[in-house]
Parts: sequence; structure tokens; C-alpha cells
Amino acid sequence: MVNAVVLDPRNGFSVDQTLTKQDVQKIEELCLDKLMEKCSPSLDTIKMQVYFDMNYTSRREFLEEIHQVKESRLSPLSREIADSRVKTREELDALYRKIVTYILLLSGMGSPTDVNTLQEATAALQSIFPQSELGTFMMLLKRDKEQQLNELTMIVTGIQLFNKAIKMGEEETDFHELVPTVINEALPVINKSIESEMSVSQSLAWKYTAVLEKLMESVCQPGECDIPIVLLQQALYNVRQHEAFLRMLLADACLCAKNVEILQRELSLQMKLLKETVQSKTAVPTVKVFPLFKALSKLWCGLQDEAELLNILNNIRLNLQPFLTSQAKIFSEAYLDSLLETSEVKTDEQRMTESSDEHIVPSEMKAQEWLLPDTTAGSNDLPLQYNGICGYMLVNRNGLLLPGNPNIGILKHKEKLYVFSSKKAALKFSSNPDDFIAEIAERAKISPELIHLLKLQQFSSISPYCMPGSSVLVRHVTKCESSTQTDIHPLETNVVNSYEWNEWELRRKAIKLADLLTKVTKSSQTELSHMRRENVTQTWLLKNVACQSKRDGESNTPKPQMYLAHLRGRRDGHVVKTNLARSVDE
Repeated sequence: MVNAVVLDPRNGFSVDQTLTKQDVQKIEELCLDKLMEKCSPSLDTIKMQVYFDMNYTSRREFLEEIHQVKESRLSPLSREIADSRVKTREELDALYRKIVTYILLLSGMGSPTDVNTLQEATAALQSIFPQSELGTFMMLLKRDKEQQLNELTMIVTGIQLFNKAIKMGEEETDFHELVPTVINEALPVINKSIESEMSVSQSLAWKYTAVLEKLMESVCQPGECDIPIVLLQQALYNVRQHEAFLRMLLADACLCAKNVEILQRELSLQMKLLKETVQSKTAVPTVKVFPLFKALSKLWCGLQDEAELLNILNNIRLNLQPFLTSQAKIFSEAYLDSLLETSEVKTDEQRMTESSDEHIVPSEMKAQEWLLPDTTAGSNDLPLQYNGICGYMLVNRNGLLLPGNPNIGILKHKEKLYVFSSKKAALKFSSNPDDFIAEIAERAKISPELIHLLKLQQFSSISPYCMPGSSVLVRHVTKCESSTQTDIHPLETNVVNSYEWNEWELRRKAIKLADLLTKVTKSSQTELSHMRRENVTQTWLLKNVACQSKRDGESNTPKPQMYLAHLRGRRDGHVVKTNLARSVDE
């Protein structure tokens, strides 16, 4: 509400300015005045948007919230079982009863206060987990205890479902009685309730649109100015927003119905498979039968999730109804009929049919890019601006909401898509789209409920559903015949013949080169291959070559020769040494 008050240009605030104490006080007074308005369709629409924003989310987050609520509700009992320390027989029996109660509450197979249900669950648990095994269970760690409790719950649930199917008879082929009662009772009722409420909102929107068209065409005539056109516009925005929210709830309810049908079919097939496995055997290996029981339990839990989700959607539908009271009090159906008089009330389908013959020719409008349903894949799922409302009529008719017709042509401007209610509106808008977009933004500042209703992305800080890219789920694809041709190498001087872009080709060449190291080239000749072809070889004869080396040289040395005399015969004789070496020259 503060953002809406600051954005309204009539209040004289600027988003970029620093607020003084007087400005803050003025904002508080304006917000309080706006919030305390009585019978204000505009305020009811904003409240409806806030409520839906705080309570509606995606299917995946809904299911996560359902599981978290169930776990938080059973966490005290699970903690009590995991932390219990039994010593006596009475405590052991009490612990076993707590386990049975936990299994019934988690599986949703019945109330623990019902004697028959309690006996069936106890018998099923005793067949797979007798009371004598509690001692082993107590020795486990806390995490292992919780895991075993969940496994016991799945198996016991499967056994109970199987026992119910056996009681139904062998000839039964459809197991709809096994489906939670809430689904069988609530699914058709919720869908019909949403469709009936949406039909009422649509008829009101068509009446408000017809009244506004009549008043805007005759606004200058006397006697017509006392009719509150602004309140009529606010009432139109209110029912259009209600219709948009109901469409979202109906889409989720239809998805739930489809998932329930799939789960029912799988449950029937799984039950037949289990019956064929067990048949009339007195004992079946747990390896074969336990996975089948667990599969049954998972399908049962899936059906319970769908039932809870349907309940949430129904509560949201019921809580949206009080936000329609203001416009219903101000404009009763009798009053609207008196304003319409003989005017024709056109439905959205009639308006689409009237403008279905008008088409934009893209070749004549080369200044802008146009998409046609015939040449665009998935044209029904494209993220259209202003939630599919014609932007030109919104500006030209002073805030009138008319649905656009994609068959006329879809304008693509700055990567955003726009549809229009007529060819004339499309041509006018495409001539100057930026001015129309700016004018729509200014009108949204005056009527802040349009920010959420039209999903204006420039105000993403106010409406979380207007975040850029949040609704861009499908990318438009234009179909056309085209061909291109390019040169492989525009500049021949830059061609690198050894270049290879494929990494695997480079690896193959490297392996081939490495493998050559182990290869040897060999050849052989046989009698059959002898003289098969003529071979010619040219050789060059050796030529006479002479070379000169160093001449021979020699030298001689004297041969030493010594003679020793008087070596024998005399003891006291002296030895005489005589040199007998001769000169080299001799």
C-alpha cells in the first residue's frame, strides 16, 4: 500500500526523493485512508491479490509443505518412540502400541481410535515385525530407528491395502474403493464449484465491459454523467482478477484429476501383480513381496497428497469469495441490467470471432516484427504482455479491459509480445508502442490493482508475479524457409592445412603415430609374383680416385751391452765391468 501511494502521481511523491517527517506522516494518512475505505472494489482487489500471493504457490512447493506439515505433526510421537527406554513388559506393550499408532497416523489408513482399524494394523505389523524383535529395535541408533519406522509403515500400508482388495473379491477389476474417500467425493465437486464461480465472474465481467463501452460512447450526453465510471472500472478489475485466479486454481485441479486417474490405474495394475505373486501360497519370500507392498504404499501416499492439494485449492477458492462483496453491493445485477437496457453483452469468444477475419500482413509492416499463429510454433503458450489484454484499448478507452486476439497478429517489440482486440488497434499501437507502454504504466500508478492483474514487469518490486522471466516459460519459434551459404576459408592465406578442430581426430592421429613405432616393413617374393613387372634402376660406376699420404720414416737406437769379468774363481777378486755397446753408425 505504501508503494501504491508513493507511485500515485496525484499524491505528489517521487520515488527518488528523500522523505521528510511530513512526507512520512502524509504517506501514513493516505495509506490509512485507503485501507479504511468502505465498499471499495479497488481495495478488495488489492486484498485479493495479497491473499493469493501469500497462500498460493507452485504444485511442487504445495506438496513439500504437505509433507513438512505431516512430519512436524508426527515428530513428537516419532521422537518419543526413538528415545524410549523400556524395562518392563507393560512398557514394551505400550511402545508397540505407539508404533502401531504412528503407522496409522503416517499412512492415513484410518483412525487409531477405531478398534477394527487398530486390530488390522496390529495384525499386519506382527506378521513382519513381531513384538519379540523390539529388543533388537531398541539397540539401533536413532536415525536407524526412524528409517525402520518408515519402512514398517510402507509395508504395513501395503498389507492393509492388499487385505482390503482381497475382501472386495477376486472378480473385481477396478479398485476405486481403495482410493481415499476425500478424492472420490471432493474431486468432481471442487472442479464444478470452480467452473461455476468462474462462469459467474465471466458473465459479470462481460456485463461491466458492455456498460463501460456504452457509457464511454455516450459520455457527452446529458443525464449520463452521474453514473460512477471509476467504480465500474474498479468492479471490472475486481471480477477479472477473480477470474484469473480461478483459472489458475482450475488448471491445478484438472492436473490433480489427471494425476489421480494415473495413480488409480497404476494402483490397479500393482494390485493385480501382487495377487498373482501371492495367489494362494502360504509363504512368499520377502524379497519378492515387500517391494510390491512398498510400491502400493507409495501410490497410496500419492493419492493422499492429491487429496490434500485439492483441499488446499478448495480453501483458497472459498477464501476468495469475500473479496467480491464490495462490487456486488454497489452494482447489483438488476442495476447492471438497467444500465445495459437493450445493449448487447458480448462474450470474450464472440469478440474473438468478430475479429478473426482481420489479419496483419507482416510484409506490409516492415517497421515492426509480427508473429502469426500459422507460422509460430506454440502460439497459444506464448508469454503475452498485459496478461493477454489489448494495450491500445486500455489507453484509448480510459482503462477498459478487452481481451486481445492472437489470430490478428502478435507484435514483437523489444523482445516482448503484445496482442490486440482489432486490426485497427494493432496498427495504432505499433505506430508508437513506447508511448502506449508509458501511458499504461502511468494508468497502473493510479489504479495499483492493474500492476498485478496485467503482470507489469516494471513494477516487479510490488508484484512478485511480475518478475522478469517468471512467466517466460515458452520461447516463441517462428517457422520459415531459409537458406544460407558461407565460404569455408574467406582468406586463403590463413588456411592451416594441419589444423584439426576435432579433439578426437587429433587423438586418433597421435595413437596411429605411436603405433607405428612397433611396425616393421617387410617384403617377400614368390614364384607367382616373380617377373610380374619390369623394374629399371640407374646407377653410376665408380671412378678412379687417388690420394697421397705422409712418407715413411725410421730411426734406430744403440743396443746396450755390458760384460762383467772375474765373477768366478776368486773370492777376493774385483769384478770388472766392460761396456760393449756399439755406436749406431758402426
